Amino acid sequence: MQRLFAGKPQRTDGRLTKQNLWQEAGVSRATMNRAQTILAESDAHVAEHGTVTRGEARRDDEIQDLKRKLADKTRECGTLQRSLDAAATAIAAFHHDNTLLREDLEGRGGTVVPLYRPPDHQKPSRAQPS
Repeated sequence: MQRLFAGKPQRTDGRLTKQNLWQEAGVSRATMNRAQTILAESDAHVAEHGTVTRGEARRDDEIQDLKRKLADKTRECGTLQRSLDAAATAIAAFHHDNTLLREDLEGRGGTVVPLYRPPDHQKPSRAQPS
């Protein structure tokens, strides 16, 4: 019984049940049923602490913590996805407007000078004066 209460079973899965009690003790069920004092102690312990072992309690706490973290990350992903969708919509609108403006300017005979030109990697770089 002490091994079960301590969460260190040797012959069972460690759950606090009558079957595990007699199996852990290495006696028959009939023998356990005659040990009224032991049964009363076991019942009192289960009434006070519940049937969950320390290991199960730790596991359940870890599962709850992981569920909370998952929910937080899911909310964060949703927020980021909405921001990404809004940015993509704005970029698409800017691209459309830019295309229309370029077409309008070309129709008037003007030229568009880009604000940014990517570096041309095929030209040799100029040597910097020392």
